[in-house]
Amino acid sequence: MAHPRFAYAPAPESRAVVRLRPSYGLFIGGEFVDPLDGGGFKTLSPATEEVLAEVAAAGPRDVDRAVRAAEEAAGPWAALAGSERAKYVFRIARLIQERARELAVLEVLDNGKPIRETRDVDIPLAAAHFFYYAGWADKLEYAGLGPAPRPIGVVGQVIPWNFPLLMAAWKLAPALAAGNTCVLKPAETTPLSALLLAEILQQAELPPGVVNIVTGAGDTGAALVAHPGVRKVAFTGSTAVGKEIQRRLAGTGKRLTLELGGKAANIVFEDAPLSQAVEGIVNGIFFNQGEVCCAGSRLLVQEPIADALVDALKRRLGTLRLGDPLDKNTDIGAINSPAQLEKIRDLAASGEQEGAQRWEAPCALPAQGWWFPPTVFTGVSPVQRIAREEIFGPVLSVLTFRTPEEAVQKANNTTYGLSAGVWTEKGSRILWMANRLRAGVVWANTFNRFDPTSPFGGYRESGFGREGGRHGLEAYLEP
Repeated sequence: MAHPRFAYAPAPESRAVVRLRPSYGLFIGGEFVDPLDGGGFKTLSPATEEVLAEVAAAGPRDVDRAVRAAEEAAGPWAALAGSERAKYVFRIARLIQERARELAVLEVLDNGKPIRETRDVDIPLAAAHFFYYAGWADKLEYAGLGPAPRPIGVVGQVIPWNFPLLMAAWKLAPALAAGNTCVLKPAETTPLSALLLAEILQQAELPPGVVNIVTGAGDTGAALVAHPGVRKVAFTGSTAVGKEIQRRLAGTGKRLTLELGGKAANIVFEDAPLSQAVEGIVNGIFFNQGEVCCAGSRLLVQEPIADALVDALKRRLGTLRLGDPLDKNTDIGAINSPAQLEKIRDLAASGEQEGAQRWEAPCALPAQGWWFPPTVFTGVSPVQRIAREEIFGPVLSVLTFRTPEEAVQKANNTTYGLSAGVWTEKGSRILWMANRLRAGVVWANTFNRFDPTSPFGGYRESGFGREGGRHGLEAYLEP
């Protein structure tokens, strides 16, 4: 007897928990202030294209104000006992938890990702990072970074649009615990959660100037990176911009960490549990619409199971729900911007032009907003653009291999080196592969798992430096 099929009922999260202001200023010296140049821009909802708010655009004079405020706060903040700094960082974590629902909805509106991801991943992990580094604030001499490590001073931090609040937490939490003051520049398309975080910093009574937030486009970030008062720069974003920052800082004496792009291999051996591997593949590339630097965008499958795995994967993708990101049933949300959507379309078209076979999950795309269906390419060659370039979207390239040695060779055939995944029942094979894969993070029988106690970062064109864990403190301390 056939089992009944039940349709999903809409389960939208209420927008009423978010109180959007018509306009937002810059957060400098503990207060929201108007930009000196009077510039501004609109931030839009990727799912509906509606204008959410007008946001101030910081010019060079505004960046200078923010850096000077951080310089004034640096001495008193560094002089505080570690246990006192820990109280502030812990308080920020608690307030993020208390306002978690508000933050989750705001992140959906401004970024386009599904509510179940912001609710279950982004916001809890952001709070967890502040909790974790609050614990380190009075134990820095035990971090293995010297007997009496000292803060660097003012740090400039530039973050991307794919995980706006979480990336802010990755940057701010270790810097504050180590005794530094910060100037944070969020992405132009997703500034709102950082500005709500500014309100949380006020609630936490963080001393004025310890954290300053300047919004704007690339020229705002460039002014922050180049400011002579900034002693250290932390950047997460594209490899092209990371290279430009490295060129600009060469010879300045400023410290730099970069977390850039990736083209991760997700490697499935013939003895892997098929259903578990399919779920890991889906999470690896379609989580956050594939807008993840460590996304498992290259699927390497051992030849004996390739057809069965691809068939199972397509069946699973047929169950994914694309649409309103505020609906708790939604699996795939909107692409963050028209520019990013155009890049995804261009690279997907190149896959067809170069001979790969394209398959799209059967789903209707909403009329408003920026959308791209979950897409799988088979018959992919390592020389094709879709196998080499970071797409940063819900597009998976499938390649095959015969032996573990061939899997390693194909996995390492990239200019990047951020992450990889290995699926097999043999623990010895996992260790053998992990020792040979040139990637900063190797997941075993899982993918896209993060923890504040574990370091994250890459090699080669994926950048250098680590965020998370004890290693995340190193970039913010002088031995």
